[in-house]
Amino acid sequence: MRILEQAELQLIVITGLSGAGRTQAMQSLEDQGFFCVDNLPPMFIVKFAALCAQSQGKISKAAIVCDLRGGDFFASLSEALQNLKQEGFSYEILFLEASDEALVRRYKESRRRHPLSPQGRILDGIQAERLQLEELRSKAHKIIDTSSLSAQALRKQVAELFGKKQGPGQMTVSVITFGFKYGVPLDADLLIDVRFLPNPYYVSDLRPLTGSHPLVRDYVFGNPIAREFMQRYLALLEFMLPHYLNEGKTHLVIGVGCTGGQHRSVAIGERVRDFLQEQGYPVSVKHRDCERNRKG
Repeated sequence: MRILEQAELQLIVITGLSGAGRTQAMQSLEDQGFFCVDNLPPMFIVKFAALCAQSQGKISKAAIVCDLRGGDFFASLSEALQNLKQEGFSYEILFLEASDEALVRRYKESRRRHPLSPQGRILDGIQAERLQLEELRSKAHKIIDTSSLSAQALRKQVAELFGKKQGPGQMTVSVITFGFKYGVPLDADLLIDVRFLPNPYYVSDLRPLTGSHPLVRDYVFGNPIAREFMQRYLALLEFMLPHYLNEGKTHLVIGVGCTGGQHRSVAIGERVRDFLQEQGYPVSVKHRDCERNRKG
C-alpha cells in the first residue's frame, strides 16, 4: 500500500541559481494544484514526501524549493535525494539558470545582495554559486534558461512541463451579480452594467421574485435588445478568455450589475455561467445583493 501511495505522488524539486526565477516556477506549480513549500531544509525532504503520501490522496502533487538560502543545510541535498529514492519515492529536479548578464541586471533592479557575496560584487556571488551547483545541475531532469524569459513566460513554460496542457479547465471563473446602489465588487476583472435593460422591478407580479425565476428570465430575455446584447457579450467572452489563459491568468471575476442586484443582473449572470460551463470552464456564480435587496 505504501509503495502504491509513493508511486502516485508527483514530487518536483525546484533549485538553481539565485535570481533565475525559482519563485515564479513555484507559483506556476501552485496554480497547477501542487502543494508547495519554499526553502525546505533538505533533511526534511523525506519526511515531507512521506506526509504527502500519507494524506490519503489529498496531496498527490507536491513541489519543494531548495537552494543556497539553506546555508550549510543545502550541502546535504544530494544525500537527501538519495534517501528519497531509497524510500521508494520518485522525483524530478527542475533546475533554473540564467546568464551572468541577466542575473546581474535582475539583482541591480531589485537592489538585493547576492547570498554568496553579501558585501562584495554581485558577479562574484553568481559565479561562486554557479560553481557550487554544477554537480546538482548535472542531475537535473529539466533545465530552464530564463535569461530571455519574462516572469509570465517562465510560469507558462513550467505549466507546460509539469501541468495540464492549456485548456479552459486551467482558469476558473467567478460570476458575481450585484446592485450598483450597494457598490461595485472590488475584485471584479470584467464589469458589465445591464441597467439599460427594462427593469422587472416595475412589474408588480415580478417585483418579489429574482432573476432565477422563470417568469423573470422570460421577461428579461423576451426583450430583443437583451437577446442581442447576450449574443454579443457571450461572443466577446468566448474571444477574450483564451487570451487571458495565454497571459497566465488562473482566475477571472466577472461582475454583472443592475440597480438592486435582484432581477436583471441575476438573470444575465446565470446565463453567463451556463455559457461558460458549456465552454468547459470551471465557473461559479454568486448573487451578492439578491436577498439583501428583497429584504430592503
